[in-house]
Amino acid sequence: MMPVTRPMVRWRRSKLVASTALVVVLSAVQPALLAQGGPGDGQHWVGTWATALVARPPQDPAQTPPPAQPAVHFNNQTIRQIVRTSLGGERVRVVLSNTFGTAPLSIGAARVALRDKDAAIVAKSDRALTFGGRAQTTIPAGAMIVSDEVDLTLPSAADLAIDVYLPGDTSSGTSPLTMHTTGLSTGYASAPGNHTGAATLPGATTMQSWYFLARVEVRAPAAVGAVVTYGDSITDGTRSTPDTNNRWPDHLARRLVAQNLRMGVLNAGIGGNQVLVDGNGANALARFDRDVLVQPGVTDVTVLVGINDIRRTSPTPETLIAAYRQLILRARTAGLRIYGATLTPCEGATRWTPEVEATRLAVNEWIRTSGDYDAVIDFDAAVRDPKQPSKFLPEYDSGDHLHPSDTGYRAMAEAVDLGLFRAAQRQPTAATAR
Repeated sequence: MMPVTRPMVRWRRSKLVASTALVVVLSAVQPALLAQGGPGDGQHWVGTWATALVARPPQDPAQTPPPAQPAVHFNNQTIRQIVRTSLGGERVRVVLSNTFGTAPLSIGAARVALRDKDAAIVAKSDRALTFGGRAQTTIPAGAMIVSDEVDLTLPSAADLAIDVYLPGDTSSGTSPLTMHTTGLSTGYASAPGNHTGAATLPGATTMQSWYFLARVEVRAPAAVGAVVTYGDSITDGTRSTPDTNNRWPDHLARRLVAQNLRMGVLNAGIGGNQVLVDGNGANALARFDRDVLVQPGVTDVTVLVGINDIRRTSPTPETLIAAYRQLILRARTAGLRIYGATLTPCEGATRWTPEVEATRLAVNEWIRTSGDYDAVIDFDAAVRDPKQPSKFLPEYDSGDHLHPSDTGYRAMAEAVDLGLFRAAQRQPTAATAR
């Protein structure tokens, strides 16, 4: 089934008048803000990389027994985090987040550059990031901050290094750290001091999570959109090989680039996430606005979440379907196309039972046949063993019978009809017309 199209939203005269007045006010108050650009230049901001964030509570020093591995903290250090772009561009900005912090977060400096290899950056690609024209900033508790844009030729499918100098000590208070746990991309923390923009980081130690980093955006023509891949650990890429970008959204991004389809791919998967119950991160209904609707340039969203609910809390198919319909309603209200992905097999995984399988099959039947989604992506059919359809094909199984292997993630991406996104670029939604 092809996606439902919607007419382009036109700017009303009153909105144009209001926008013009706002520019005049901003010109008088803060000239640096005008460097952000606007709809008058025929382009808009589109996400090229994003992640879904969670809170890491402070570690209890009195915990018994103590944790096997102490929590990572930063004290007067520079962190260099590596992300893989999907959509290229010539103008770039970065979004930092203190969404779950309960105290202000001090940013001493930030820079962005193309990554060369490991912790090294490409010479002369380094750019200083400013915030309202200032090199230093403080992110209030619960807030995020968007950098000023910089000129940087950013290719599609490139590794981008983002440096953030944190002059404070994140272990000194009780504020949770805003992070994404399963980064699957090696990042680096320096020896003490501001080393932003250094060719290589001195005394660097490694980490596999992203901290205080929400999104990277590029300027793109108005017809260019982004798809948010919304889900749990299977979208997050759990058990794929670190530092290889083998999540299924990564493979989808590569397919789009190969077909010259300019589309951002924004991974909003969280390991352990559920539709109805909080776990690692807020439930999928609760975080939809933050992780999908506010993404710049978003036109499309895929939904692959629910297998953890079925295995852990045993909801009825009807309960899950009612929740999915809420996501569909909210996406359509925002002018987005929304695609339902069938739940992949899990026999042999922990908590699997015949009742789990019956619920999975019932949910998948509704996804395939109800017509509620704009289109269906049949991941189940792509990875299941035809002889034992409640299981993965052996070559697509990572070994835990729940998460795909690298090859399995590739097979999932190949099951996505790229025609969905060709249609998206022909027929802008309300989101691209904003």
